[in-house]
Amino acid sequence: MFARVAPQPTEAGPFAAALRRFRAARRMSQLDLALGCDVSARHLSFLESGRARPSRDMVLRLAAGLLAPLGARNALLQAAGFAPMFPASPLASEALAPLRAILTEMMARHAPNPALLVNRHWTVLDANPAARALLAPLDDGTGEMNVVRMLAENPLAALAIGNLAEVLEEMSARLRLEALEAGDDPVLAGLVAGLDAARARYPAAAATTPRRPLIPLVLNTAGQPLRFLSTIVHFGTSEDVTVRDLRLELLFPADDHTRAAMVTV
Repeated sequence: MFARVAPQPTEAGPFAAALRRFRAARRMSQLDLALGCDVSARHLSFLESGRARPSRDMVLRLAAGLLAPLGARNALLQAAGFAPMFPASPLASEALAPLRAILTEMMARHAPNPALLVNRHWTVLDANPAARALLAPLDDGTGEMNVVRMLAENPLAALAIGNLAEVLEEMSARLRLEALEAGDDPVLAGLVAGLDAARARYPAAAATTPRRPLIPLVLNTAGQPLRFLSTIVHFGTSEDVTVRDLRLELLFPADDHTRAAMVTV
């Protein structure tokens, strides 16, 4: 008689690995995802182990169940061997010319107050003159300007920002939500880790009174500090990855002194 040979497990492919990472980032069990997508838990298990291959519709269904951003949905499609579905047009492309015109107008109309355009990872793509002047003390001259790294890694931040501990705490909370929404994004994870390290160096004071409803950005100047409140504009109606990843941050004076100072800049 011949000895029975146990079947060898199928090696999981890139889609199976990516699906597991995204699900783990969402802190969802296989059963949670299966129920949310109306897929059998057995089939989902086969997909994650590489024993089954997904159709294009199945990839999109699972991506929707994971609430994956458009870039992540493209990544899952490509991992499964399909072409990406959502365009990722360069910001300088002709396709996004109407949006660039809107962004330019919004930043110009926001003068003399600061306005800056960043991507998902908070790298500065554009800024009006007021924003460039405010960022200048934190620019280390290496070329790329990343708001998070300037706050978390530049030692001059503690001198330039009067309430750095509060700002780091607020930015950390914001990026944790963005990292959760993005799923498997190692760049965002690295930025969150950098903020955690900075918060350890500049710990926020223990709260002894109710928190303020609004946290200003306090910039130290030669005279009286400048105080700003921030609002962030997202462009959620587009199906272009680049557009979805844009954030337009508009800073508004939080007191009369700052308002007067910006008029004279």
